Amino acid sequence: MILVLGDSLSAGYGFDLRQGWVTLLQQRLMREGFPHRVVNASISGDTARGGLARLPRALDQHRPAIVIIELGGNDGLRGLPLAELRTNLGGAIQLAQKHGAKVLLVGMRLPTNYGTSHTRAFHELYAELGRRYRVPVVPFFLEGVATVPALMQPDGVHPTAAAQPKLLATVWPYLAPLL
Repeated sequence: MILVLGDSLSAGYGFDLRQGWVTLLQQRLMREGFPHRVVNASISGDTARGGLARLPRALDQHRPAIVIIELGGNDGLRGLPLAELRTNLGGAIQLAQKHGAKVLLVGMRLPTNYGTSHTRAFHELYAELGRRYRVPVVPFFLEGVATVPALMQPDGVHPTAAAQPKLLATVWPYLAPLL
């Protein structure tokens, strides 16, 4: 079982959830003969704090072998303190590991209007957590998507349905070794 704990980027905001990268992941696993079932525990608008609060129940209910944590974007966009994000993501990683799950952390970046030092610190936080907890980190989930207007919804924050295969292609090289 693979549990995806995320926000709107994994919850399929703005298009049919069946077109989302999480559904495409399930299809790829089946096509390639992996036995894993994917459970999408993502909620639009969620923060790392919200994900951490929901995680114990999801772990008990689904008992995943792998947890993909795709959170932090809303924390960053809301200007929440980086220390709080670090604590909540770290707590989620530790909790999943204590339940025997492997963890994949999915990194995000902030728009440059948040200031150079803050955006750099936000991005580096993911790599830091990866080193601390010895988990793989996808450097930037929206790599090759965020800067392509045709792959982004009019809000400039959420990818389109057409971007979903690219999101899966970004995650797959980091997830495959955990399978």
